[in-house]
Amino acid sequence: MTDDQYLTSQGLEDLKTELQELKLKKRPEIAAKIASAKDLGDLSENAEYQSAKDELAFVEGRVQQLEEIIKNAVVIKEDRAHGVVSVGSTVIATSGDREVAYRIVGSNEADPKAGRISNESPIGQAFLGKHVGDEVIVKTPVGETRYLIERIE
Repeated sequence: MTDDQYLTSQGLEDLKTELQELKLKKRPEIAAKIASAKDLGDLSENAEYQSAKDELAFVEGRVQQLEEIIKNAVVIKEDRAHGVVSVGSTVIATSGDREVAYRIVGSNEADPKAGRISNESPIGQAFLGKHVGDEVIVKTPVGETRYLIERIE
């Protein structure tokens, strides 16, 4: 069973770029650090060697994670002709006297501070399938927040 990873085409390209950077640049840099640290002698008490090995383990873990995400990537089709909020939509809504804009993205691209919210988040889930003019109520630990969908882009 696979876990689909919803990504925009740009998000997928960004992950592929990061993967290439890790494989072609970061790995060789760390390998050079390890080789240099080995030349310093006793590896059991060699902080540089241990640090480089830890860094390599982190990079290898990230490489595996990126490869898995890319393998299971489902590119979001940005078709908003139907006027329905879906993954890939940007929703402009009002809540009280403030206007907010959220782009609904897969969890790997979510960055709430940048206005990109996950389709799995409470707000993302509440907006999915809604239309312009719909009122959306999002339940949070501090109460309910009401949004009126003004536009879908």
